Amino acid sequence: MTEDLDKNLINPNWAQHGYIQVYTGNGKGKTTASLGLAMRALGRNWKVLIIMFTKGGNDYGELNSFRELSTSISNNLKIVQAGLDRVIYRNNCNENDELEISKGWELAKNAIQNDEYQLIILDEANIAIDMGILDVDEVVEVLKNKPEAMEIVLTGRNAHPKIVEIAHLVSKIDPVKHYWDTGIAARKGIEY
Repeated sequence: MTEDLDKNLINPNWAQHGYIQVYTGNGKGKTTASLGLAMRALGRNWKVLIIMFTKGGNDYGELNSFRELSTSISNNLKIVQAGLDRVIYRNNCNENDELEISKGWELAKNAIQNDEYQLIILDEANIAIDMGILDVDEVVEVLKNKPEAMEIVLTGRNAHPKIVEIAHLVSKIDPVKHYWDTGIAARKGIEY
């Protein structure tokens, strides 16, 4: 009985504490997991900000779904696409990509520092850090100083060890088998 009470006293305000979550790895489903979390939070009337680094354009099924949410839910959601209308890689990244990602990061920093949201999803931030577009030390500093109750999620492959170190939850999604390996292309409604 005393042991159970002690467990409850470790963090008596656990429900008001926000954590840093990281979804990384080479497998499919990192963004999808974060967007499921966003839907859960919106269903509890949380204010949610999603910044999609490296992703622009309108051909994403999830964006179509978010546009159709009821007004009472959509009023609590802001989505910012901090990327051009294409997927970027090291070999095709240019100054315009870097500018869009930097603008998205400035918006994220301000939202975190001003405590504007209860959940902030930094989709593909790990990629922007890995490519050297976002400075990992600056990101770590901002995350370390986030408001106590704010939940922040970073997605994308190649999560930097410094990000993993400060995170409270890290999920690594590894591919075991994928139909892409047999030449099947990305499908609307499934991959985008």
